[in-house]
Amino acid sequence: MTKRVQTVWEEVDFVVGYKTYIDLIRPYLTNQEIVVNGMRQEIDRCREAIRLAAMGHRVAVVSSGDAGVYGMAGIVIELLEQEGFLDIPLEIVPGITAANAAASMLGAPLMHDYAVISLSDLMTPWEVIEKRVRLAAEGDFIFALYNPKSKGRPQHIETVREIILRYRRPETPVGLVREALRGEESSVLMTTLGDFTNHPIDMLTTVIIGNSQTRMIGPYMVTPRGYKL
Repeated sequence: MTKRVQTVWEEVDFVVGYKTYIDLIRPYLTNQEIVVNGMRQEIDRCREAIRLAAMGHRVAVVSSGDAGVYGMAGIVIELLEQEGFLDIPLEIVPGITAANAAASMLGAPLMHDYAVISLSDLMTPWEVIEKRVRLAAEGDFIFALYNPKSKGRPQHIETVREIILRYRRPETPVGLVREALRGEESSVLMTTLGDFTNHPIDMLTTVIIGNSQTRMIGPYMVTPRGYKL
């Protein structure tokens, strides 16, 4: 969270969000009314927030750490346009992204250009995701992979590994960070491109794959930017 997020709760009447995210912020809430619904009900969630705001309430829509990236901000704006409420004041409060949170726990793997790619094909066709992975690998981008593996699509991460191995050495450093910066729940594992899929990976894991320059310096994963030391 940024400092601004920590002050927002004092200013709103309603907090709207997915149950998991609401549970994470409960220690910060006091007298706010809470509106909770389930996964894959993002549009309903945002419509309810807009309905409450149109009635004059101050409403916070809670997303994950990538608010404005894979968060709810885009849906809210599209619905404000669709429902003719673009005159309602809107503040988008950013969070620390999962990519940056995970990178900070690994060392400095994102010291050069990187691509953040979600492997969830719920909204994006898998063929498009594969193309993005291939082109980013060809361009020698560092990868931060979100939603890397679920019970419904256990093979996607293997396919991604095979694509990247066409362009990178099997020894390329890879970091696996689960629930980055979420206190005692966080876990960090350093491994390699050739081996990383042999370790536990789930939807809460961020996978950071180095580029051709990334190396291990002691316990740290580092991508040198090219400074003359």
